[in-house]
Amino acid sequence: MLRLFSAAALAVFTLGSVASAQAQTPQNAAQRAADSLFVRQHYTKLDRQITMRDGVKLYTVIYVPRDAAKGNKYPFLMQRTPYSAGPYGENNYPNGGPVRSRELSQEQYIFVNQDVRGRYMSEGQFEEMTPTVPAAHGKPKKGKNPGHDESTDTYDTIEWLLKNIPNNNGRVGMMGISYPGFYASAALPDAHPALKAVSPQAPVTDEFIGDDAHHKGAFFLLDNFEFMNYFDAPRQGPTPKYEPMFSAESKDAYQFFLNLGPIKNADGAQYFNNHAKTWSEYLAHPTYDSYWKERNIRPHLKNVKPATLVVGGWFDAEDLFGALATYKAIEQQSPGAQNRLVMGPWTHGAWSRAEWSTFGPLRFGQNTAQYYRDNLEVKFFNHYLKNKGDFAAAEATVFNTGSNQWQNYAAWPPKGTQPRTLYFQEGGKLAFTPAAAGFDEYLSDPQKPVPYTNGIHAERNNEYMVEDQRFAAQRPDVLVFQTEPLTEDLTVAGPLTADLFVSTTGTDADFVVKLIDVLPDSAAGTAPGATPAPRAGYQQLVRAEPIRGRFRNSFEKPEAFQPGQVAEVKYELPDVLHTFRKGHRLMVQVQSSWFPLVDRNPQQMVTIPTAEAKDFQKATIRLYHDARHASGVQVPQLP
Repeated sequence: MLRLFSAAALAVFTLGSVASAQAQTPQNAAQRAADSLFVRQHYTKLDRQITMRDGVKLYTVIYVPRDAAKGNKYPFLMQRTPYSAGPYGENNYPNGGPVRSRELSQEQYIFVNQDVRGRYMSEGQFEEMTPTVPAAHGKPKKGKNPGHDESTDTYDTIEWLLKNIPNNNGRVGMMGISYPGFYASAALPDAHPALKAVSPQAPVTDEFIGDDAHHKGAFFLLDNFEFMNYFDAPRQGPTPKYEPMFSAESKDAYQFFLNLGPIKNADGAQYFNNHAKTWSEYLAHPTYDSYWKERNIRPHLKNVKPATLVVGGWFDAEDLFGALATYKAIEQQSPGAQNRLVMGPWTHGAWSRAEWSTFGPLRFGQNTAQYYRDNLEVKFFNHYLKNKGDFAAAEATVFNTGSNQWQNYAAWPPKGTQPRTLYFQEGGKLAFTPAAAGFDEYLSDPQKPVPYTNGIHAERNNEYMVEDQRFAAQRPDVLVFQTEPLTEDLTVAGPLTADLFVSTTGTDADFVVKLIDVLPDSAAGTAPGATPAPRAGYQQLVRAEPIRGRFRNSFEKPEAFQPGQVAEVKYELPDVLHTFRKGHRLMVQVQSSWFPLVDRNPQQMVTIPTAEAKDFQKATIRLYHDARHASGVQVPQLP
């Protein structure tokens, strides 16, 4: 899950992905040193503890432009984080700027970084994705204590800042990537009147449906196990540092988690040992019950007043869903809001990198991160907080991952798309016409799950979202369907819908559907940036998403499959904007495991967090594609 925390926090991992961390090359290390010197020269650092309405004090680090003492007035730009607002102490300046964007760090703002309650140096009890308490919103109610949430903590912080930090212009902006992106979203309901501009970036949004913890009910084992080792460590009170709970060194994550066995073994003495509060909560709530619903911010994004800039990455392994779902929730529930969406060719938080012109085998022909910061992020905050310049960005600024072009749309998904279904056919064919008869089947073995990536990796391979899928296509437990070479370009823009008619010899099953861009056999050379892999026939993953089959009809009420009976599994995959070029093929792969990214399904209708090794059984999965059971994937095609 790796919800974009500090490099210091990342360093505690022994088995974990460090893909979200800025690589410390000599060049960017020198740049960070220069940025740190700039902050020392131009800002005064203040460490304060701000009291919330219930008496809890939140540790807050404030950087005030030195020339504010001359009477110049500046807006606040705030981040609230569970990953440390440090460094702590007024003489300790950061190694870099006060925010991840170097361009914003060079601007004149009063920067505010705050530890949320229960984390690092703040008092209080931390709650995972703090449930929203609408009755508490707005100004504190005299004589009443209806509670608190992240909206009220943000409100109380802004109120204190306006009254206690001189030479402010009365305006506040807020931003955050990943978990801090959630805190940005959570500030929107009944926002303080001074909060004028908010940018939730890769925001954690709904942890059962599509972010971090689960995707369509399927538990993301690899990321959560790594992340919670550090993040979920118990604390006795305010602390400047967290230590991991255990060491789990391994050169082969696939084999490590296979050896771990059933997921309940992670709570053994060698690992979490029943000391991880959030991990235990996750496993104690294996359905979409009140625990998850209370932590879903989307229903509360109503009557949004601040301007919003929602940012996400097409290759974000953590929170692709969150950016799209947050933007859509604001559009649907706050139709008058100044709400914009940016989706780029980025992994988690890559838009804050100094350079992002390549990713794995892909070459974008431009520094997409620099483009975003110069043309969107800086202009957004400067316009709404300083009345500086114009902000004329389109409703949706979206990067086409097949043509390497930025596209501007008046809405997202774009108006005028036409839903077309790619139907599975006999002989591994894929076409826009339904099949007349047939089915395909495979044996799904929990002891030999399909890997999510090729090769041996000690940590999550962040490039899996664009990886060549030929390693999977050759397995007997992966079904492969592909079109004939395209006679003209085909652009897909918006969410995909998988509609599968299946049966199983078991009583439960996972399904993973992958949409793939297959390069023509005439493509020459090797895929740039990849390990020797012929470019001819390269099967580039465009989008993939799992679903836990028991949730095919309801995330609240799981339902067993009846062995041998046909059942429909229909679900939505996250959006894409991708042009499949003339001469390329569209491919769809279907499988029932994606390990160890997703935990193994026992393929029996048992409670998975308490399942025993004996519960994991082989099952024969059938995928039907006949006149009555027209399985396929619906794609929204741009004319």
